[in-house]
Amino acid sequence: MSRMGGPPVNAKYLIYASIEVDGIVEKPDIIGAIFGQTESILGEDLDLRELRKSGRIGRIDVKIENKGGKSHGTIIIPSNLDRAETALIAAAIEIVDKVGPYSAKVRVFKIEDVRAEKRKRIIERAKEILRKWVEEEMPETKELTEEVLKVVREAEVIKYGPDNLPAGPDVGRADTIIVVEGRADVINLLKHGYKNVIAVGGATIPKTIVELSKKKTVIAFVDGDRGGELILKNLTSAADVDYIARAPPGREVEELSGKEIAKCLRNKLPVEEYLESISKEKISIGKMKIGEEVEDKVMEIEIPSDIIKSIESLKGTLLARIYDERWKIIREVPVRDLINVLKEEIDVAHAIIFDGIVTQRIVDAAYSKGVKILIGARMGDATRIPEKLTILSYPELLS
Repeated sequence: MSRMGGPPVNAKYLIYASIEVDGIVEKPDIIGAIFGQTESILGEDLDLRELRKSGRIGRIDVKIENKGGKSHGTIIIPSNLDRAETALIAAAIEIVDKVGPYSAKVRVFKIEDVRAEKRKRIIERAKEILRKWVEEEMPETKELTEEVLKVVREAEVIKYGPDNLPAGPDVGRADTIIVVEGRADVINLLKHGYKNVIAVGGATIPKTIVELSKKKTVIAFVDGDRGGELILKNLTSAADVDYIARAPPGREVEELSGKEIAKCLRNKLPVEEYLESISKEKISIGKMKIGEEVEDKVMEIEIPSDIIKSIESLKGTLLARIYDERWKIIREVPVRDLINVLKEEIDVAHAIIFDGIVTQRIVDAAYSKGVKILIGARMGDATRIPEKLTILSYPELLS
């Protein structure tokens, strides 16, 4: 979800570009030119309008100044895509050469990793806090701090193989390796003593991983969201994976504690068992009762198994969870506030699961935001069901 006046709080990257126009134009003219001239350039999956609707590209911000009969300024585009896809979007906006009737020139001058900047600020602040702490505390505390810092310094990320993948120092000599999604995941596992870890670094599986999987036992350890499932799909089809481990639903490997990491790895599944479990995620429903009517309706929907399991934790809470198309939680709100939050704070959503009754008002509000799947504790007075909206109750889903 994006907020007015700035990028979404969960944006991974910010694309910064300069723009010069040989005429007087306004912000809507520039945004219209960007959407219009990049349409269909990169295909449907990377179309800016579709990415904007799904929340993978945030609200485009333009700061423009008109002077001397010309316009110049800065374009800022928040991105939740991966690095390669973000670079493609950045390159695509540089093809904009006209705004209205005037010639224009767009040049990307920076792509900022928002999380890296946040981590940098945190580290600098932590250094300051630690410095004051060491100066004020007893000598024993200073010695302990130095010992901890020494361990952290020793657990450095290396570049492994021809693809220069982020990895721990034991990947080459270990019989078993843990394959994660990105560099931040590697750093977190190193911090907790797992040095046989390596990252794929993107959706495409590098040859380095494929070759390692032929010689070593491979544990794939991915985030507990839709993105993690997509990585697993690519990984299991390209490499010889032996076990699957998942972070808890909606959580990322990079944010887990040492205890949580150990639990996830203990609960790993053989790849055959995991693939068998996800093959059961397609749910077919025959005759579905809606109000007083019974209509023949056969639906096939895909709901990740971890999301289905998480429904148990909703029972009795009177809460609603709003998900994006990657099954990542956008918001968790009380059911009584669901309609207002949908109307006033949500641009687009993929699914809603809530501990309440499916009413017509909730159906209408959800459909207006592009929701495809609506799951409630039980059915209520909803009789007008849009064709593209699948509605389920807990008993239908969990039976």
